[in-house]
Amino acid sequence: MKKSKLRGTGSAGPTQTLKTRSHHISGEERPIPKKKNLVTVSPSKQAKMLTVSVKWQKKVFEGIEIDPTLPPYVFKAQLYDLTGVPPERQKIMVKGGLLKDDADWSAIGVKDGQKLMMMGTADEIVKAPEKAIVFAEDLPEEEQATHLGYSAGLVNLGNTCYMNSTVQCLKSVPELKSALSNYALTGRSNDVDQTSHMLTVATRELFGDLDRSVNAVSPTQFWMTLRKKFPQFSQLQNGMHMQQDAEECWTQLLYTLSQSLKAPTSSEDSDAVKALFGVNLRSRVHCQESGEESSETESVYSLKCHISHEVNHLHEGLKHGLKGELEKTSPALGRTALYLKESLIDSLPRYLTVQFVRFFWKRETNQKAKILRKVDYPLELDIFDLCSEDLRKKLEAPRQKLRDEEGKKLGLQPKSSSKDSDVKMTDAEVPSNESGESSTVTQQEGSSSEKGTLHMTGIYDLVSVLTHKGRSADSGHYVAWVKQESGKWIQYDDSHPSLQREEDITKLSGGGDWHMAYIIMYKARFVSM
Repeated sequence: MKKSKLRGTGSAGPTQTLKTRSHHISGEERPIPKKKNLVTVSPSKQAKMLTVSVKWQKKVFEGIEIDPTLPPYVFKAQLYDLTGVPPERQKIMVKGGLLKDDADWSAIGVKDGQKLMMMGTADEIVKAPEKAIVFAEDLPEEEQATHLGYSAGLVNLGNTCYMNSTVQCLKSVPELKSALSNYALTGRSNDVDQTSHMLTVATRELFGDLDRSVNAVSPTQFWMTLRKKFPQFSQLQNGMHMQQDAEECWTQLLYTLSQSLKAPTSSEDSDAVKALFGVNLRSRVHCQESGEESSETESVYSLKCHISHEVNHLHEGLKHGLKGELEKTSPALGRTALYLKESLIDSLPRYLTVQFVRFFWKRETNQKAKILRKVDYPLELDIFDLCSEDLRKKLEAPRQKLRDEEGKKLGLQPKSSSKDSDVKMTDAEVPSNESGESSTVTQQEGSSSEKGTLHMTGIYDLVSVLTHKGRSADSGHYVAWVKQESGKWIQYDDSHPSLQREEDITKLSGGGDWHMAYIIMYKARFVSM
């Protein structure tokens, strides 16, 4: 049997095979769809642009074009650009009332050349600034320094990081800067030698240069004067200046300033440096062998934190530092005997300086070796238990007042009334030092009360850290970490100041070859009563 073919019958002609046009889509054959009829709009039937004028207040805006294919809100946006009246405030009068944002232009019947009326209040015009905008980098250098919130770094002149870090820490004390600024340029006292006078002036000038500058300052004049006053800082090794001990630089510089700033040429108190940094110690000296006992007082500019295998915290090291042994002649025995010396703090300074005794003389190598042991220190230091009995009694009332104020912030009820505090304050003044100055100070900038006197509490806040990195005092690198008035911490690595996080400051406690605290400075916390 033959295969049959699909056939169909047309209206005329013989039977024929039917074929359908097709196109391929994804491998399948599908019929091509029929084209839909497209409607073409002739140019004559398109919307014609309208030109109108708008009167607003006493002004008439001519030649404003309206595109009828766009909503009236677009027209209102044009008027906003011309008049400053926001679209939501515009009231445009048209046939049938006010022009709405979504109205149909064909229904409104606006004609070409028509004059429309608009009401509405314009936005306040932004006035140009009276002074031209000045970018920070275009400010004078002194104003740039103020804008940054911290002062410039110091150029390292060749192993002078010990000096640079010392200067940056001491410069952070505003009262010292004030005393220096009032130091007379001429007419030095006969009690002050020429080199001390020159070093004091050089310190004042360097502090001023740092405050006025953004770029790193070269301390050439200060360095030359320091070496002239203290020749040990001029030591050379292989033709280069040797690294020096920052603690020695700190001590010698403060001693020089203490001599200059208590001279008659200074307008500050008779002993400004001692008032800021001096710590009066009352000591009991006892000979166990003979039973002899005596007491003595002395004034120092820093406390020592002795480091041993028993010391893990600053407070423990301070207690060790206030105890010691000494040999001296015993009148009872008629020969040299061993005495035990125990000291307590008898008056408080405004700024408490602590030196970590990390370096000792190693006879085997004939050089200073470094103790790397980690010793933690706090951001807030309370030295109440290191004070003498008399001083503790006189600190009780201010400390109670401070606790009450902190309790109020936490919503707690004060334990003592203000009347009780006032009675206690009769005996609460901090004792006078040897020069007759009272450690109680009059109220100054930053206190919260308009009346009253500021009293010390025995609590101190950390404001600067001088660190050393390396194994020997005669090598390595010194860096200063200083808290600014804004509360931010800045690391001064010679000419490179950089912002630091507060939580990282107490991590400079030692235990490795990284930077570790060598000298730290705390600022006294006062209470007004």
